[in-house]
Amino acid sequence: MRVPRLVGLMAVDARETARARGLSLNAPDRPDFHLAVVDYVVRQHPRPGTEVPRDSTVYVWFDFAEGEGGGGVREPRVPGPPRGGLRRELDPPHDPYEVAGISAP
Repeated sequence: MRVPRLVGLMAVDARETARARGLSLNAPDRPDFHLAVVDYVVRQHPRPGTEVPRDSTVYVWFDFAEGEGGGGVREPRVPGPPRGGLRRELDPPHDPYEVAGISAP
């Protein structure tokens, strides 16, 4: 039997996929793995496609190990307002087409 790809699946789906193939899951970084539902698998061992006997254990991790990356969700960070109040009043932008020094007769 071949190990299915579990990386990217939620914990509940990973458990169901393994159970359907006759495999058991173990999560060394999650002692409460049986309660995990929406956490996503980020690593697995053995790798997908590896031949294993039925009733084998597949190890899955939900957190990246140190030095493996795992940037997670990245949000654009816009600089906040300057210090010293909610917003600092700025000078209005200069109009390059402003007509200066013309007087009406």
